[in-house]
Amino acid sequence: MEGVDALNFATDPVVPAAPKPLNPENVRKPRIAKPADKRGWWWGTGRRKTAVARVRLKPADGDGAKIQFIGNDPKKLRSLEDYFSEDRDRADAVAPLRVTGLLGRVQVIAQCHGGGTMGQAQAVRLGIARALRDYDPNLEQALRDNRLLTRDSREVERKKYGQAGARRRFQFSKR
Repeated sequence: MEGVDALNFATDPVVPAAPKPLNPENVRKPRIAKPADKRGWWWGTGRRKTAVARVRLKPADGDGAKIQFIGNDPKKLRSLEDYFSEDRDRADAVAPLRVTGLLGRVQVIAQCHGGGTMGQAQAVRLGIARALRDYDPNLEQALRDNRLLTRDSREVERKKYGQAGARRRFQFSKR
């Protein structure tokens, strides 16, 4: 203990560690803008739990900026308010547009399947963020700072045999 007592943490200067040299392989290269498809759309795929969303976007034209969803009938597009009844889900879905300031300036069409409403909203969020990154690479840092380009990898844990669920055991009976 004598060695620890001999150190005076209040007066001894703390020597900062030397910064590690940057490895050129680890430095993120600037992303090159991907061109739109032949119809002028940028595409992004988002996933969350078992929900998958195929999202396409383009700058708003004369029709105005809309966020629409392809439901069970592919010929009928549904509005954001019609597709997501919860405010939380709507806010989740448009978060990338709100962060980048493009809400009301781009047209978005999304097709979702699988999962529930919350998973689909978060899948749409990731799909829109990825499409925006391809549309304008300068938006990538703002999207990344708000963690909108990070895929949430949590999935439902599988049920195990000999148990009632993933973690839950069958009820124990002493006799």
